[in-house]
Amino acid sequence: MTYYEDPGPGYGVLPPRAAVRSDAPSISLNGTWRFHFAESVEEAVRGFEREDFDDSEWASIPVPSSWPMHGFGQPIYTNQPYPFPVDPPYVPDENPTGDYRLVFEAPWDGPSVLRFDGVDSCARVWLNGVELGVTRGSRLPSEFDVGPVLLPGRNVLAVRVHQWSSGSYLEDQDMWWLPGIFRDVTLLARPADGLADVFVHADYDHLTGAGTLLVEAAAAGAVVRVPSLGVSAAVGETVTIPAVEPWSAEVPRLYDAVVETPGETVSLRIGFRTVAIVDGVLTVNGRRVLFHGVNRHEHDPVLGRVVPEYRLRQELLVMKQHNINAIRTSHYPPDSRLLELCDELGFWVMDECDYETHGFFLLDWRGNPADDPTFEAASLDRMRRLVERDKNHPSVIMWSLGNEAGVGRNLSAMASWTRDRDPSRPVHYEGDLSCAEVDVYSRMYASHAEVEAIGKRAEKPLDDPRLDARRRAMPFVLCEYSHAGGNGPGGIAEYEELFHRYERCQGGFLWEWMEHGILRPGGTYAYGGDFGEELHDGTYVLDGLVFPDLTPQPVLLEVRKAFEPVHLTLSDDVLHITNRYDVLDTAHVSLQWELADEGETVERGSLEMPVIAAGSEATVNLPDFSTPLQNHERWLTVRAVLTNDTAWAVAGHEVAFTQSQLKPTTSPTSPRPAAVRPERVGGGELELGFGRFSARTGRLVSLGAWSVEHVPLELWRAPTQHDARTWDASTLDRKARWANAGLHRLRYRTVSVEADGDTLQVVTMVGAAATDARVLTTYRWTSDGERLSADVEVEPVGEWTVPWARVGVTLGLPAGFQQLTWFGLGPGQAYPDSRAASRVGRYTSTIDDLQVPYLFPQENGARGDVRWAELSGTAGKLRLTGEPHLAFTARRWTTADLAAAGHLEDLVPGDRVWVTLDALQHGLGSPTSGAPVLPQYDLQPQAHRFRFSLGR
Repeated sequence: MTYYEDPGPGYGVLPPRAAVRSDAPSISLNGTWRFHFAESVEEAVRGFEREDFDDSEWASIPVPSSWPMHGFGQPIYTNQPYPFPVDPPYVPDENPTGDYRLVFEAPWDGPSVLRFDGVDSCARVWLNGVELGVTRGSRLPSEFDVGPVLLPGRNVLAVRVHQWSSGSYLEDQDMWWLPGIFRDVTLLARPADGLADVFVHADYDHLTGAGTLLVEAAAAGAVVRVPSLGVSAAVGETVTIPAVEPWSAEVPRLYDAVVETPGETVSLRIGFRTVAIVDGVLTVNGRRVLFHGVNRHEHDPVLGRVVPEYRLRQELLVMKQHNINAIRTSHYPPDSRLLELCDELGFWVMDECDYETHGFFLLDWRGNPADDPTFEAASLDRMRRLVERDKNHPSVIMWSLGNEAGVGRNLSAMASWTRDRDPSRPVHYEGDLSCAEVDVYSRMYASHAEVEAIGKRAEKPLDDPRLDARRRAMPFVLCEYSHAGGNGPGGIAEYEELFHRYERCQGGFLWEWMEHGILRPGGTYAYGGDFGEELHDGTYVLDGLVFPDLTPQPVLLEVRKAFEPVHLTLSDDVLHITNRYDVLDTAHVSLQWELADEGETVERGSLEMPVIAAGSEATVNLPDFSTPLQNHERWLTVRAVLTNDTAWAVAGHEVAFTQSQLKPTTSPTSPRPAAVRPERVGGGELELGFGRFSARTGRLVSLGAWSVEHVPLELWRAPTQHDARTWDASTLDRKARWANAGLHRLRYRTVSVEADGDTLQVVTMVGAAATDARVLTTYRWTSDGERLSADVEVEPVGEWTVPWARVGVTLGLPAGFQQLTWFGLGPGQAYPDSRAASRVGRYTSTIDDLQVPYLFPQENGARGDVRWAELSGTAGKLRLTGEPHLAFTARRWTTADLAAAGHLEDLVPGDRVWVTLDALQHGLGSPTSGAPVLPQYDLQPQAHRFRFSLGR
C-alpha cells in the first residue's frame, strides 16, 4: 500500500485549529511555482524534493490553481460514479501527479507553521529536503511544523500532489474533479507565548437581552477585550453583559474583539446568538427561522476550484439581492473567507464536512467507507478539521456530517464527536432517514405532497417506534430541493407556501447556486463530456440559479419573488402586508405604487409603510385612482423597496412587489369593418384579407408580400434539461416519452378546405408514424380586411398515453423582423409553474435578446399572457393578438434546430423568424431530482379552443 492509498488521514500534520486573524508575522507563498506534470506516479520525477534539484526546464503554474485549468490533464465531471475502479483504498497506477517547487526567502527563523488551505486530493510535503508529512482531505486546511527546518533566507518547498488517493473515496461530490493546490499557502511565525487556538462562545438570552461570553484559549495569561462592550476578562472566564445586540442573518451585528498574550494578538468578530430546538422547531435567539437557502459549490469558470475573494463577495451580494438568506456549503467547507463574509453580510450557514461516498450507491453500498473501520480515523479527522476551523463563526448555526454517504459507524462517530465538542449547534445529515444520530429531519427532493405530510407530522412511520417518535418531533429541512438546471425548476412558490403553512417545515436549500460551466477559448462553455471523459454526467453539472459568470438565470427572479420577506397582496382598495422576516420589522422599507394603462405608466406615488414587527400583518388604504382610458387594461403595481443604502444593495432596491388589475370601465366599442370573403386566386391559392392560403392544404402561405411557413399544430418543445431526466428509474423522462409518441415528428393530413360565407374552414388530422393517437385540428379563418383572425379548435383522437408539451401554432416569417414590442407578462420569460416574477406591462426587446442563453440549448424565452405583440424591422410591421391571451416565442432557428444543438455555438440564425403562439404549455417541474410537475401544470391531452389575429 502506498502512502497515498493509506486509508488514514495522513501524517505529520498539526492538530486542527480555528482560522483566525493574527498579528504574528506571516508571508503568503502564493504565486508562480515550478511545476511538472506526469500521467502516473511512475512517470513522476525522482529526487525533485532535493534542495539542489534543477527545475529550470519545468513549466510554471500559479498557486493557488487547479492544474487542468492550465493545460495539464483534463477536467472530469461525474455526479455519482467514481472515475476509477472502486477498490478502496486503492487507486489505479494511472494516477496523475503534479510536482511543485518553490524557492522563497524567509524573513525569520524559529517556530513556524506551513499552512495549506486546500490541496486536491493528497499531498506529500518537503521543506529543504526534509519530509514534513502527508495530508488528505482536499477542502480542509493542513498545517505542518517547519520550525526545525526553516532557514533564514533561501528555502526550498517541494510538494507532490496526486489526483487520486484513498481520500478520493470520501470526496465523490457532484462536481468537476480538479486536482491541485487550489487554496492559499502561507508561512506563519508562531511566537513561543502565542495563541495556539481560540474558541469563542457567545450566547444571547432573548428573554433578558443579555449576552454571555466565554473565550477558551490554551495560553496562560491570555486576555479577551471587547472595547465597545467594556469587556476585559481572562480567557476561560464567563462574562455576562446585561445588554447586547444579537447577531442574525437579517441584522448581522458583530463586535470587534481581541485575544491577547504577550506574544500575539488575535482579532475576532463576535456575534451573540443562541441556536436551540424548542418543541420541534429550530430557533435562533428564541425565534423560528426559515431557510431561504441555496446549496453552494465553489467554482470559477476560468480558475476552476479557485475562487477569488472579490468573487466570493459578489456571489453573496447577488444572493442577498434576491432574498436568499441561507447557504449549505455543499459538500465541503468553503474558503474560510466566505464565512467571514457571511458573518458580515448576514447568512444562516449549514457548514458541511468534506465527505461523500456517493459512488457506492451504484454498488448497493457494498464496501462503503462510511461503515469501514479502516476509514474511521480519516472520517473523524475530516469532521474535526471542519469544526475546529469554523467554530468561531456566528453565521454557522448547523454542522453537517457530509452528503450522500449512506449510513455507517464512521458517520455515527463523527456525529458523537461533534456533539461533544460543540453542543451549541445542531448536527445534520440527510443520508440516514432514521435520524438516529442527528438533530434535524432532513430530506432532499421530497415532493410537495410529502413535504405537506411531514409538515403535519404525518409522514410515513419508521419501523422503530422510538426512532419514529424522535424523528417526528424534529424540525424539518429540505437540504436540497427544486433542482435547477436550464429552464426550470417550476413549483418553487408552492414549496414556499408549505413552509409558511407548517411551523415544522423550516425551508431549505435550492439545488444549486451556480452552473459549473468551464469557459473555453472563444467564450463558449464546456460541460461533462466535452473533455473526452471516459465516464461523465453531461449537462447535470449545469444546474444553477446563476450562469458561471454570476449572471442571474430567469429562475433566480422566481426565487426572489417566492422568498420575498414582505408579502404584499391587493384586494379592493386595500394593500395587505405581511412581514415574513425572521427578526426585522419593516422600518427599513418604503412603499411605491405605479398605475399603467395598457402598459403605459400614467401615475406614480408612494404609500406610508407602517412599522410591522416580524411575523405580524397590517393593511394600508389605497388612494382613489382615476378612471382608466376606454378599452384599456389598468394595472396597479405596488413595490416594497429599501429606504436607505445597505451593505448589499442601494436605496430603491426592490425586495417585494404585487400587481392587480383594477376594474375596467365599460364603453361602447368602435364598429369593425365588414367581414370579407375568401376568394380563389391563381396558383392554387385562396385569398382572405391580406392572407393567402394553399387551396390544397389550407395552410397560410403569405401575408401580403411576406412569404409564410405555417405549422398548424405544435405539441412538442425542444426538451429542457428537466424534460430529459427523471430521478425515478422506473419512469421514462418526458423527452423519451414525447419521442416515443412522435410529438417531434408530426405529420399533417388535410381533411377539408372549405369556403363557407365569410369563413375559410380548414380541417387537418395530425398524428405521428406508428401510432393511432391523433389530433383533429379545425381552423376557422375570417378577416375584416385589416386583420386576419383564426379560431382554432383541437380535439384528441385515439388513446393518448403521454402529456403534451404545448398546444400551439408556429409561423415562419421573414428574417427582416428584428424587434418585438408586447403587452403581457415580462420582462423575462414565463411558464405555467414559473411565472410569479413576471408582471403585466408593455415591453420591447430584440428577437435575439428574447433568447435565454442556456449553456445547453433548450426551450426558452416564452412570454406569457401576451395580449398583443408587434414585430418590426426592415421587413415592416406585423401585429399579433391573442384572444384573450397567448404565450409568445420568437427565434431565428426552428424548434428542431434548438433541440439538436449541444452548445450555444451550434445555433445559427436562419433566413426566417420562427414565431410560436401557445394556447397551452406543459409545466417545467423538477423531475431531474424527484419532484414531478404539479398536477395543475401537467398538460394532458385535451380538447381546447383558442383564437389569434394577425394585422399590419
